Amino acid sequence: MSSLAAARADNFYYPPEWTPSQGSLNKFHGQHALRERARKLDQGILIIRFEMPYNIWCGGCNSMIAKGVRFNAEKKQVGNYYSTKIWSFAMKSACCKHEIVIQTDPKNCEYVIISGAQRKIEEYDIEDAETFALPADEERGKLADPFYRLEHQEEDLQKKKEAEPVLVRLQRVSDARHSDDYALNKALRAQLRNQKKRVAEEEAVSRKRGLNIRLLPPAEEDAASAAHVKFSGKFDKNRKDKRALINAASIFSGSSGSSTSSKRQLGLESKRRRISAAAASNILGGGFKPSSWSQSAVTSRRR
Repeated sequence: MSSLAAARADNFYYPPEWTPSQGSLNKFHGQHALRERARKLDQGILIIRFEMPYNIWCGGCNSMIAKGVRFNAEKKQVGNYYSTKIWSFAMKSACCKHEIVIQTDPKNCEYVIISGAQRKIEEYDIEDAETFALPADEERGKLADPFYRLEHQEEDLQKKKEAEPVLVRLQRVSDARHSDDYALNKALRAQLRNQKKRVAEEEAVSRKRGLNIRLLPPAEEDAASAAHVKFSGKFDKNRKDKRALINAASIFSGSSGSSTSSKRQLGLESKRRRISAAAASNILGGGFKPSSWSQSAVTSRRR
């Protein structure tokens, strides 16, 4: 951005036709200092960025809007609590464009939903959260009475004995986690370094095997199941074919013609299988040629 453009963006650029008698630059340009945020200022409404103070349920689509989500809200004064102003914030939810109105409650120091939404009530068990319930306002007032403290001193000591193991355990966990930041960081970096090294080794092994995916480390169960699987090789198939040919041949010398015909029939069957396998491979490889295939088939038939 040039210096002139930067000056215009910061509203520091004064054009040559401007004179001090014309007032400020905003008055000279005929605009408000807040620009678009002040488009409803004549109605007492100012556009601000409102941040949701707690989790709510949208009244239009019943979707949850989390705490901290920001909206462009219309801020206006709707009343007073003594000398403190009560502000109202009207906004549109992003999920269904439903209007939500929230007001301040200076008496209770809280935000109150007026319309368009419902506050999400979140309850938890004190024992599950491993926390302690703070005493109520009435009990705090009673603690100032020495007789009340004397009456409940034994009960308080018993509660202390019951809660002491939990506090000690929490303190030990906190000390172990935050005792030495350098040692924790060093251990974490070493763990990540070993993990990256193991991933690189697995990727190298998969690339050597011609795979594009990273293989998981071998398991004993997978090795045991793979050891039980047996694949029949070409040697076993040839041995079975030869044994079948021997069993089909006759043991007598006069039946040589029948054995010769059976050998010829097996030879033709093997040729047909090779021709069909070559044709299938050509079709899968995209190099299918009907003329060459038909010519080889006719030649085999003539033979």
